[in-house]
Order: sequence, then C-alpha cells, then structure tokens
Amino acid sequence: MKRFLFVLALVLVTFPCARPAAAQSLPHDGDVIVIFREGVDVGQRDRAVRGVGATVRRHFHTVAATAARLPDVAARQFLEQHPEVVAVIPDGPVRAHAKPAGGGGSAGQVVPAGVQRIGAAPGNLGFTGLGIGVAVADTGLDFTHADLTPLGSACFTAFSSCADDNGHGTHVGGIIAARNNARDVVGVAPDATPYAVKVLDSAGNGTDSTVMGGLDWVATNGANLVPPIRVVNMSLGRAGQLNDNPALRAIVQTLYNQGITVVVSAGNEPDLEVSQQVPATYPEVLAIASSTALDGSNGRCRFFAGIIAADSASSFTTDGRFDPATGIGVTVSAPGEDRENVTRSCFAQSVGILSTKLGGGTTRLFGTSMAAPHAAGVVALMWEKTLLLNSAGLLHPEDARATLRAKAALVGEAPLDAPTTGYSFDGEREGILSAPSVLQ
Repeated sequence: MKRFLFVLALVLVTFPCARPAAAQSLPHDGDVIVIFREGVDVGQRDRAVRGVGATVRRHFHTVAATAARLPDVAARQFLEQHPEVVAVIPDGPVRAHAKPAGGGGSAGQVVPAGVQRIGAAPGNLGFTGLGIGVAVADTGLDFTHADLTPLGSACFTAFSSCADDNGHGTHVGGIIAARNNARDVVGVAPDATPYAVKVLDSAGNGTDSTVMGGLDWVATNGANLVPPIRVVNMSLGRAGQLNDNPALRAIVQTLYNQGITVVVSAGNEPDLEVSQQVPATYPEVLAIASSTALDGSNGRCRFFAGIIAADSASSFTTDGRFDPATGIGVTVSAPGEDRENVTRSCFAQSVGILSTKLGGGTTRLFGTSMAAPHAAGVVALMWEKTLLLNSAGLLHPEDARATLRAKAALVGEAPLDAPTTGYSFDGEREGILSAPSVLQ
C-alpha cells in the first residue's frame, strides 16, 4: 500500500492549476514577440512586421517590442534577418496560480484566516491603504461586487472587457482590498484602490504578450491615475528562465525603476525552484511562497500520526532560497490556504483562503495566487505610511523587500517543512509575512 507521504504529494502536485485555456488566449503557432533594437519607433516596427505579411497584435510603448502573428516560417526568417530586429521569440502561455477549494458564504463580515495570521485584522494597524492604487494584473475584477467598490476609475484589458469573467482576479482583489464593512470579508488594505488590469482570459490563461500589455499600461499611465498605482500584483506565471523573454523583463524593470513594487506568486510546482518560474525569477519582483494559516486536522490516517501545522510550507508551493547576490528567490511566505487537513484515507485536503466571489459573496481558492496578494496588501500599507510621513516620499521596491524579509515572523523557524515527498526544504526559513512588524 502506498504510504501517506507519497499519496499526499501525488494529490497536491498533479492537480491541474487551471481549466483548459480558451482559444483566444492560447498562443497560436505563429504568435511571437518581435524584439527590436532600442530606439526603433512604433511606425518602424509596424512597417517591419506588416512587411513580411504578419499581423500586428500589439505594439508596446515602454520597450521596443511588438506582438505579432506570423503567417509562416518564412515570415519569421525574414524578420530574424531584419537589421533592426534583435530576436523573435515565442509568445509563451501563462496561467493563474490558484486551485478551486469550494465553500464560502457568511451572514456578516468575516476576517479571513490569512488576514488574521499576518496581523492585518481591522483595528490591529494604523493604516488601511488609503490613497494607494494597486494594479491587479489578473482575470479582471467584478465591477459590481459590493465588497470591492469603488474600483479604480481606469482599467486595461487584453481582451474585450476589463470585467472579470473567471473569478480569480476578484478573489485576489478581495484579499488585497475587500472593504471593511458589514459584509463578506475584509482585505489586508481595505481602503486601497484596486485597478483592473485584465491580462488573463475566462479560463485564467493568457500569454507573455497579454501580461506585457497590462504592465505596459501601468508603466505608461500608473503615475497619472488618482490615486497613483504604487503596487502591482501578479498571481500568475509559467515555467521559464530569467532571460527567455527579455522584453517582458524589461517592462518589469521599467516599473521597478519607477518605484512601483511588483509582487508575484512563486508558483504551484513544488518540484521547481523560483529560478525556474517566470516572472517569479526576476530580481525586480517580490516572489511570495505559500504557507498554511492554521493547524490542520487528521482524520485518523494510519500512516501519519500528526497534523500539518500552521506556518507549514504548502505542499504545492514553489520555493527557492533568496540569493542576495542575484536578487532571485522567495522574499517571504504568506498564507495561500487556510489549512491542510489529512483525511482518513491519507489524502491531503486544502481548505482555501476565503475571499470575494465573482457575482457577489465569497468563495475559497488556494495556491500561491492567494499568498501574493497578502504581501501586495502589506506593501500598500507600507506605501501609505511612507506618504503620511512625507508626501513626497518613495518606497523603493528593494526597501519594501528588505523590510518584509527583516521583519517577517519566525525568521529561521518557518515555514515548517511540508510532510510530503513532493516538497523539499530549500535551505532557508524566510519567515511568515507580518504586517504589524513592517509598520512599526
């Protein structure tokens, strides 16, 4: 008979991260990103792409690149030989880092376990995120959800509408900024302003170019919005390497240089390191791994006598020791699930984070998608504190990272090891996100 540790890993590691992608967001065989030499303007790029019979899908403004659909291999070869073209790369698929967990619903406002675990329950802090814009680069936001309104007055979509048609973005947005009222849930920064940046489709899937489009919009417009965008949350990604798409990284670097903190989910692949996930591998982002918020239960599994305790590394989380020399690795862990229960048949059952549901009310999801917005909300609180102390002040992303790491709870002790064969300790117990500590 298979023992608990093996079975548990099998259940959590092989569960699909998202439903099959809709055709509109899956990369077509000819979908590419054409990277031009610096200084090549939009007109020149347009002529070069159309000149080989390709279709322009999107020009980017903060980087000399264009998303295109090529009609055949010959068109790609012609572009690669163009004197102004640096590279032609595939438009890789990305997806949301969350899994359904069901449940939800309440008679009044609930303070979710994740918000409680990081110390951000209402009344615990002197800051609420007021005056801070947070871009939720995701599946969109529910513009009618009573626990999220008002949203930012501007939005971006890579599709036909900024409105959420999946639910993932609405759930992430609620973790960041669900309002402190008498209904549903309350977020980490309940007075922050979420901006809908729709880069994923109705199945929670997109491509490098849809993500680039959203980040390009933030880089171009974020500073002029009221309130300005200070933080970006991206609970999404794909397997990849540091420079497999230099144009995507260049846009992230632009945001970094503008002082905008980009928070991303580490990924739901425990057999991979952060260095093998895009955009989590970028030194310019804050990659957040997942941990449990509460003790789990054990339904008398005969192969495992204990429980999966609070502050354990989630069995599904991608991890990776932070390397100060490269800037690559997990910044901190944060709740990506309420708990992991062990069933009588020795399977692990994740209880997801409670947050806002598309169409109203609440639901539960789990994944590093849920860990990242806890950190994004805390960075919004840090921004509010910075501006209250000095209206012209800046919170550089590296200052945010350093503070989150230095003032995490249980540094050197947590996350605890996940008791599964799918998880391996990465050599660093970076601690659990702590809002009160970073705001002292």
